[in-house]
Amino acid sequence: MNRRKYLQFIGVGSISASVLWESCSPDAEVSAEEGFEIIEAGREGFEIERDQRLFGETFFDEHEMATITILANIIIPADDNSGSASDAGVPDFIEFIVKDMEDHQIPMRGGLRWLDVECLTRFEKTFKDCSNAQQLEIVDAIAYPDRVPPGMEQGAAFFNRMRDLTATGFYTSEIGIKDLDYMGNRPNPWNGVPADVLEKHGFKNS
Repeated sequence: MNRRKYLQFIGVGSISASVLWESCSPDAEVSAEEGFEIIEAGREGFEIERDQRLFGETFFDEHEMATITILANIIIPADDNSGSASDAGVPDFIEFIVKDMEDHQIPMRGGLRWLDVECLTRFEKTFKDCSNAQQLEIVDAIAYPDRVPPGMEQGAAFFNRMRDLTATGFYTSEIGIKDLDYMGNRPNPWNGVPADVLEKHGFKNS
């Protein structure tokens, strides 16, 4: 399956016009801690302060972030057209979103633990320490909702959430927007009223 077409379909539904606009805003400040842009234009002071506070907090530990990075790159690997999910900063995006939208916290942390337990049971190693083939064996078992093996429903639910967050993070990044060939609002060249329209109304180009 073509990665670009498939993930474009997943990701576009999660991208709002405002997000795309803000990503190009000249009024954005970059957070030194994370390298994220903090948009100030049109926002209240308490909103900016909240973002700064969230940037300064940590939710996932190093092991969890390493696992998230591997999963994100499995979902969106680098190809001839663009970089990988981690090249686009998706792991840091997920870290921020989980702090900003707390409903993600328990499912994400629980899913990461489920993944490690499953790998320990099968391979006596955590997911991040498994070989690529072993990692893909687990992912293949939970990546397709219509054919999830019995007993792996929790893993499938976690992977669906992880895939949605990865696609959203990627396609709202600079790399992802270029991958979509998103051009934004640009003026079209104006060559005047067409000659046939002028003639129809009794006018002619001089």
